[in-house]
Amino acid sequence: MRRLALLVLLLAPLGAIAADDPELAVLNQRLVALQADPLNADVAAYERLQAQQAVANFANAKRKERDEARYLAERRVEIAETMARAEIARRQVDQLEKTRSDLLIEASRREAARARQEAERLRVQAQIQAEEAESLRQAAEAEQAARADADAALASVAGQQTAKLSAAQQKSAKLAREEAELVAGTKLPASRFDTRGEVFTFSGAAFGAGKAALSGDATNQTKALSQYLQISKGKVRIEAYDSDAGVAQKRADALRAALVSGGVPANRVQAVGKKGPSTKARSAEVVIAP
Repeated sequence: MRRLALLVLLLAPLGAIAADDPELAVLNQRLVALQADPLNADVAAYERLQAQQAVANFANAKRKERDEARYLAERRVEIAETMARAEIARRQVDQLEKTRSDLLIEASRREAARARQEAERLRVQAQIQAEEAESLRQAAEAEQAARADADAALASVAGQQTAKLSAAQQKSAKLAREEAELVAGTKLPASRFDTRGEVFTFSGAAFGAGKAALSGDATNQTKALSQYLQISKGKVRIEAYDSDAGVAQKRADALRAALVSGGVPANRVQAVGKKGPSTKARSAEVVIAP
């Protein structure tokens, strides 16, 4: 009750503005419902905070900035809702599995047959819960995909899906790329997914021949990539190429310095120079581990 009262106080100014703005009112209602649910008390806290900030920014946005602010607010609220539902479902499945394991241990001490029957019942219940969680995840993905189609002008090219990267991670990465490009005002480098994770490729034009300094276009791309890496939390490995190993390492270091300057924590980024030809299609790769 105290948490709900505090939430009402925080969102009260938004409610006054939302009275004249139906779109803002809907987002505000969804955010209040999400924050007020006691099941969400300790899940998706970061995403809920981002959603609250995005809705506030939308409420205070100037006329020429409202479309972008609305888009970001909708995405942030969607992400917060999806993450909260998925985390609650996961915790329920984990709790059921833990209870089942505890019962199996107890079965070895006392009534093995009765405990095995109870464990089987819980296994079936956990399976049903897992199937429900999967259905919920798929429904959330379908909703996000439908909205993404409506905003095709802002969509970036998604990388190839790999066996180790789930569809939910793919959708989350796509939303993060769109947001990073929107905030930075420039495009990210081309990307794909492989067994290493998500890979961004800088073309041969990113560096002059035999040089380690970033070109103007590459510098702009690192700005968008810095924004993206502040959303995506995986470890980052930079692999730069040149026939001269020393130049390759300097290129990797230059990319790392640009990302760190853009706000990426230095301890997340590893820079490695590799002796090998720098081609027109590739002079460096930035790999984000899954």
